[in-house]
Parts: sequence; C-alpha cells; structure tokens
Amino acid sequence: MSGGSKTSSPVDVPTTLVLDNGASSIKAGFVTAETDTSLEKPRVIPNCIVRDRHKKVYVGSEFEKCKDFGEISYRRPVEKGYIVNWEAQKEIWDREFFNDKAPLRCDPSETRLVLTEQPNALPALQNHCDQMVFEEFGFSSYYRGVGPAFNAYHDVQAIFQSPRAPGTRVNFPAEILLLIDSGFSHTTVTPILAGRPLQSAIRRLDVGGKLLTNHLTRLISLRHFDMRNEPYVVNEMKEKACYVALDFKSDLEKTWKGTQGEKRPEYVSGAGIAKDYILPDSHTRFHGILQDYEPGVVAKAKKGGFSNEDILTLRNERFAVPELLFNPSDIKLRQPGIPDMVMQSLSVLPEGLWPGLLANIVVVGGNTLFEGFAKRLEDELRTRVPDVCRVRVARPTDPITKTWEGAANFAKHENANKLAVTKAEYDEFGGAWVARKFATGLGVPDNGTGKAVEGASGNGS
Repeated sequence: MSGGSKTSSPVDVPTTLVLDNGASSIKAGFVTAETDTSLEKPRVIPNCIVRDRHKKVYVGSEFEKCKDFGEISYRRPVEKGYIVNWEAQKEIWDREFFNDKAPLRCDPSETRLVLTEQPNALPALQNHCDQMVFEEFGFSSYYRGVGPAFNAYHDVQAIFQSPRAPGTRVNFPAEILLLIDSGFSHTTVTPILAGRPLQSAIRRLDVGGKLLTNHLTRLISLRHFDMRNEPYVVNEMKEKACYVALDFKSDLEKTWKGTQGEKRPEYVSGAGIAKDYILPDSHTRFHGILQDYEPGVVAKAKKGGFSNEDILTLRNERFAVPELLFNPSDIKLRQPGIPDMVMQSLSVLPEGLWPGLLANIVVVGGNTLFEGFAKRLEDELRTRVPDVCRVRVARPTDPITKTWEGAANFAKHENANKLAVTKAEYDEFGGAWVARKFATGLGVPDNGTGKAVEGASGNGS
C-alpha cells in the first residue's frame, strides 16, 4: 500500500472527540497523542430519545436503564443518514458530552471534533451542521468527512489477514479500497483512492436495518402476532434469527409448506432452517430467546393452553428479510441490489482500477453481521466480473465500530491538522469557505494566504 505519511517528526494531536454519528447509534470516544487506536474502543450510544409504554423518557445512553421494551416509541434526529433534527441531536449530545454528569464530558473550547457524515449530503444540511459545531457548541477546531472514507485509515491487509513480511511499514491512507457500508438507514458503495472517495462512483441503496425490521414486522403481523407496535422486539428478533441465504431458491423450497392441505416432510421437520422464537413477557423475561425448532410444540401449546410463553416459529422469514439487500425488487423497490450496485459503481471508473477495488472490498455496518452476508456478496460478484479480477470481501471483527476506529486513526494522522478548520478561521472566512475546504480537501487557500492545503483526504461532497 502507498499514500501514507513519510514525515519523521511526531504529529501534534490535540484532544479530539471522534463521533461516528449514525442513525441508530453514536460511536464516540476521545483521541490524544497517547491513544493506542488499535486498543481503544468507542462508547456506543443509542442516537434516539425513547418513550416507553409508561410514558417514561430516555435520552441517549439512558435507554440502557430501560427494562420494558414493549410499545417503545422512538424520536430520532437522523433520517435517511443525515441529521435533520438538531433539537433532538443537541439534547442527546448535551447529555452525553457537555452536561456536568456526561459520561464523555469535554470542554468544546479545548477540543477538536472529527465528525462523520454520509456521502452526498445536501449543502444546506452541511452548513447547518457547521454552524451548530462552531456557534452552538463552540469547538476549537473541526473536520467533517465522509464516513466510508475514514476506513482507508486502517491496515486494510490486516482485515483480509494477508501475510506480510516482518517489519513491513503500513502507510495511511490505504492506496485503494471499495467500502460497502450497510447501516440503519441505507447501504452505500464507496470506491476510495488514496483516502479520497471517488464521488462519481458512489452508489446508494435505500435498504437498511430500519426497512428490514419494518418488513419483518409486516410478515410476523400477517402470519403470527400483531407486532406493529413492537419495533424493539422485532429488531432484536431480526438480529438474532435472520441470515443471508447462500442459495435462496433452495432454502425457499425447503421451507415451502406445499399445496393446500399438504404438509411436505421438509416443512414438518424444519429442514434445519426453522427456529422457535420465545417472545419477551416484560415481567420475567425482557429479551427474546431463539431456540431450535421442535415440531408440534407450538401447535400443542396453543391447543392445550398450558404454556405461558408466546412462541412463534420462523421459517422463510429468517432469510427472506435480508434478501432485500440483494434483491430489493422482492418488495417492488426499483433499485439494484448490492452486487449490481457494485457493478454500477465500477462501470463509471477506468477498468485499470477494477482489480485493485475488487481485491479490497471491506464491508461495515450492522447489516453485515448477518451470517452469510460477505460470502454471498463475494459469490455473486465473482459471476459478474471478468475472470482476471480477483474478488475478496472481508468483514472486520466489529463492523459497527470500524468506521469510528478509522476516524480515530485519521485524528492522529498529519492530514487531520491540514484539513481541520479552527473556530477562528470559521469566524474570519465564513461557512462557505469551510464548506469548500471540506468538499475538496485540496487546493483551497489556507488561512487566506493562498497556500494550498496538501492533505490527501476530502469528503468530495
């Protein structure tokens, strides 16, 4: 890999608050010159204000104290990947970072902020964010960058567990990378070259964890119980029970009951796919339990009325829900699935970049935790790309926090000092200048002197 720092002098690293401000959760932590980013883990904070059935309100990490998850209602500041409700976001940030009893309390006037954003954010939303950071919170300096691009500040070959000669120096950012981020709101494909996202090739699929949970809710409500007011319970069920089928048609055949009045042997036995799910009762059991399927147990319990547990049997729901990531047309969504979206992204790039991108595909985000996700993606891409291209897909150990870890590595890199904007610069040159600097990363006059910024990272918005 190339494109890394060659400076011998240590980088001056101010105390930096790194925020991966996702729609479902905030990954937050501090980085200093002494921080070992390979060992440091962020605090994962629910990015929502929650009200339970008893009208009790929980803000951010207070949700950890909640015991009754029935009929939960959410107020989220992030919609479709972008911060659109700063009133709610400020309430969460105040509680987590600025109040006297904040778990990660800091003094903004002495702290740099590194904040992630999704690709292709509207300029109006970006400008509002910059204003809040400097005028409302008063951070001393700040950098807003595209979240996927921060993943270039990892040892990418270590994620693939590639052998390396002892003493080989790892340079940041990585030379070439294809980052697939599948989170709460949507899924994005972002080719990255020397730390910079290739803007024209970024592709977005409006299928994320929220849509998958909603789809599972509809299926369960039609086939079993009415779960329309139980988003937390269904989301937990999705995370525990769902998987990506490597052979969708085969698994669908195994779970087919048969024609009317028929029960095929594979359906009766469960074919190794069916699972029983015990719903929480909100009294003695606050979380659902996934267990092996026992033929006839659920029917006998319903008929005899001797069980005090609500049990439902999950069959094709287990793989039909994540299938939307690969075939959105199953719910009549006119968008390509992830493999086709990767090919669309590559089609606008020079073919000379294809081998490097296809050999370095990293998947992050909560949806990549579905069993079989990376293998299915790799298998489908192999059937679409030229035979001369090697396809490798890797998922980090913790794909939810990996973007934060990349941003933390960026905060210690010399590019952070070159690309960050101070409050004094914001006050002097204004929001439009800040937007241009963040958007290009290169060629924007620094401090009004005409000297160009020499960083290798920009958000390309």
